[in-house]
Amino acid sequence: MHERTVGEACEYVYCRPLKFELMNIPLHVTKSFLPPQEEYVARLATIWKTGQLTNNGQLVQLLEKRLCERLQIDRCLLVSNGDAGLQLSIRALKLNGEVITTPFSYISTLSSLLWLGLQPVFVDIDSERLTIDPTKIEQAITSRTSAILVTHVYGRPCDVVAIEAIAKRYDLRVIYDAAHAFAVDYLNQPLPKSGDISMISLHATKLFHTGEGGLLVANDPELHEQVEWHRRFGHRGNDAFHGVGINAKMSELHAAMGLCVLDHMDGIIEHRRKTCEAYRERLFTAEDRVQLLAPVTGATENHAYFPVLFSSEKHLLRAMRIMRKEEIYPRRYFFPALHRAFPNLTGEHSLPVAESIAERVLCLPLSHGTSEFDIERVAAAVLGR
Repeated sequence: MHERTVGEACEYVYCRPLKFELMNIPLHVTKSFLPPQEEYVARLATIWKTGQLTNNGQLVQLLEKRLCERLQIDRCLLVSNGDAGLQLSIRALKLNGEVITTPFSYISTLSSLLWLGLQPVFVDIDSERLTIDPTKIEQAITSRTSAILVTHVYGRPCDVVAIEAIAKRYDLRVIYDAAHAFAVDYLNQPLPKSGDISMISLHATKLFHTGEGGLLVANDPELHEQVEWHRRFGHRGNDAFHGVGINAKMSELHAAMGLCVLDHMDGIIEHRRKTCEAYRERLFTAEDRVQLLAPVTGATENHAYFPVLFSSEKHLLRAMRIMRKEEIYPRRYFFPALHRAFPNLTGEHSLPVAESIAERVLCLPLSHGTSEFDIERVAAAVLGR
């Protein structure tokens, strides 16, 4: 398969005719990357040749191999979606009772626990990383605690060293919701090598995607095998079973999309890096109203999101009104904080940092197709011009 250079990829994907840049076309928080149609059709030829649409086909196996190489990990498993991936992780680890988690994440993090009958115990977040505050975890541990499930928010790593020291001290399992953290390294190693298992979302809105899908990285070979049979109904051959499982397999059609997108990742990430840099150049002077997040020390950035923190919810809502008039659609991501979304299921909590961040954070439009014109439009709206 022909792989474009970064320059060719940028030229093919990112250039937009001037006539479009003179119009205020709707601008959304993200846009799914679609590879050239002929590349996808070429990948589909394998399916017609083998006649296999699913059940761990050649394309799924090839994509798993290429992702291991790209992410520098030993093993991985493709699944139907990230939500199923979290649930498989919970079942494979045989969790029960209470699980310590973050209130600042997508609903899937919480619903995976509730769906499987576990009790979430929320711990507030760190005001700089926006991930769980490890200094507050220990006081939330009880005799019923079985695990810690936390999120690398916007691809910003949790303090994995502190979290895993606590987990070891109390004999707890650690699951990382790494939905945003494709291709992130931390402390000189791939981020998925932390914890017992990590889930990376491959949804169409993500940096790297398969249309729908998820990726599980289990660091223990035995746990990897547990997850593998859990994703295919529990089968051991055709007529026997390891145990109860579900259907969480990825299809060949989705794997074909992933293989095509993967060929373009260098160009996609480079363009997003330049877009983030341009946003910073235009917004750094407005820090009395808008705070730009500092990089996490020791972490690489994948430029999956560009969140900004307004000085107040009032200023955020004002900026959103201006953007809406200009047909710009950013996202309050994540809002509301999870403990506020389902208080009848999770109980009452006072988590001031998460509540403050959720009220003030806004993710600006960022994709492989974001143009200079788009950046100027968004920056002007944020600055109230």
